[in-house]
Formats: sequence, C-alpha cells, structure tokens
Amino acid sequence: MVYTFSETIVKHVGIKQARQELPDLIDRAEAGEEIVITRQGKAVAKLIPAPKPVKSLPSLTEFRQGIGRAGTPAVQLLREERDGR
Repeated sequence: MVYTFSETIVKHVGIKQARQELPDLIDRAEAGEEIVITRQGKAVAKLIPAPKPVKSLPSLTEFRQGIGRAGTPAVQLLREERDGR
C-alpha cells in the first residue's frame, strides 16, 4: 500500500492581528498558504489561494471559420436523391 499525505501549513491568526496584517496575509495566501482567522480562539474565517484561471476556449465562430468544407453540399445531395425517385 502507498500512503500519500498532503502537508499544508495552516497559520492561525487572531482577528485583531489579521486586521493589522491583512496585506501580508493576502500575499501569503496568494503564495499558497492557508490562514485561519480566529475570534476568541475559534475559527471564523479562512484565507486560501484563489483557484488558477482556466484558459478560455476559442470562439465557436472562429472554430467554424477554420474548418474547411469538403465534399458535396447536403442541399445538392438531397436534390439529387429526390430527383432520382
């Protein structure tokens, strides 16, 4: 068996300290650290890194323009099929 553990360092900060150090705490969260903000020793909030943005897909219009049309158009095939009856 293989066991894997994810080690995440979690820093606990009181609300008063969090107010004084908010810019620094945000930088630390951005760097990957989790910060738990406490009030009277109880967790009330958590700063965590924001998810990384997902690369957007190309527009469907651009995709369609990039695809060449090959073969006989469907309208022509239908006309030929109907005329052959």
